[in-house]
Amino acid sequence: MPATSVPRVAIVGGGPSGLMAAEVISAAGIAVDLYDGMPSLGRKFLLAGVGGMNITHSEAREAFLSRYGERREAISALLADFDADTLRAWIHGLGIDTFVGSSGRVFPTDMKAAPLLRAWLKRLREQGVHLHTRQRWLGWNDHGALRIATAEGEQALYADATLLALGGGSWARLGSDGAWVPLLQARGVEIAPLRPSNCGFEVAGWSALLRDRFAGAPLKSVALALDGETARRGEFVLTANGIEGSLVYALSAAIRRRIEADGRAVVRLDLLPALSAQDIEKRLSRPRGKHSMARHLHGQLGLDGVKAALLRECAPAEAFADHARLATAIKALPIELLRTRPLDEAISSAGGVTFEALDANLMLRALPGVFCAGEMLDWEAPTGGYLLTACFASGRHAGLGMLAWLRDAGRL
Repeated sequence: MPATSVPRVAIVGGGPSGLMAAEVISAAGIAVDLYDGMPSLGRKFLLAGVGGMNITHSEAREAFLSRYGERREAISALLADFDADTLRAWIHGLGIDTFVGSSGRVFPTDMKAAPLLRAWLKRLREQGVHLHTRQRWLGWNDHGALRIATAEGEQALYADATLLALGGGSWARLGSDGAWVPLLQARGVEIAPLRPSNCGFEVAGWSALLRDRFAGAPLKSVALALDGETARRGEFVLTANGIEGSLVYALSAAIRRRIEADGRAVVRLDLLPALSAQDIEKRLSRPRGKHSMARHLHGQLGLDGVKAALLRECAPAEAFADHARLATAIKALPIELLRTRPLDEAISSAGGVTFEALDANLMLRALPGVFCAGEMLDWEAPTGGYLLTACFASGRHAGLGMLAWLRDAGRL
């Protein structure tokens, strides 16, 4: 690599983790070039803000950290000095106010991502960060330079330190296409396979009646549990192929692992979590006269629409002649799930560069001077602000790690 008197830092990826690293490094007075293959920066970040920018969550630290499952310890280290409260303070420093919603989720006051991103990019430009769009990273050439594809052709870029913040494998149209996987594997980097997270699941097949009449219908005020685990309350959506939505996403990691292990997963749906099975059986036992069972379910329990249709779909026919069995079905309706929806449809992805392939500063052990951050690392979390918080924190952590690397290498 040609010697340089002033260190040159390259960041590949213009999402939250890449931008946060650029802020940390440029604030130290070091010139940063940031490259992104898309026409504009932060595209997936902006999409996440459609319908309300959920930036983080206000719950207590222990509960917050529990959302990162098997990678709790690794993510805890990233959040040690940049947690949800620090993130909120940082957002306020950009002139964007936040508030805590009724669910504990944190949002910008105007609920939008675009004003936050504009203010952030303005700060970065003022700090001297050079932002390059429509420039795609292709790996390294034989001399160790970064290969960058531009409209004018391929360029070779020598950098003293490089951060890869390329996202996971979902939403390829926004730039997160996982094309970096073979490039890093070829360099000896350990990568866990990319898999859907916060995703929908498919069943063997709904009946034509259920699919045609109720695909897209929300199931509200319900509870869902994977067999053998505690139920969660919330809502989800019936799809033409299966189920998706916030309640399903909260269980998606566990459901996916069960399918990987057993070839299937059974979730139990509680259609009426506010009532016990005994209460339901008592109401069903009231005389229904000439009313049909459908009218009886509606009159006594308020079950109709998609809930009643799904009960008919998944409960055994003989249960409708036995109040106790029907009550049990209403409280624990089995839905067999066979597979995830495709990776590119998922909100996020699991898998990626393993933490074992990285040192404490998020530098690749196999490639000194090359760091990784964000969703391309092997971790996952449910929606609710947890994904973004860890992406911000990992970018900051990697940025600080790059500064330490440059100092130790005598380039600062």
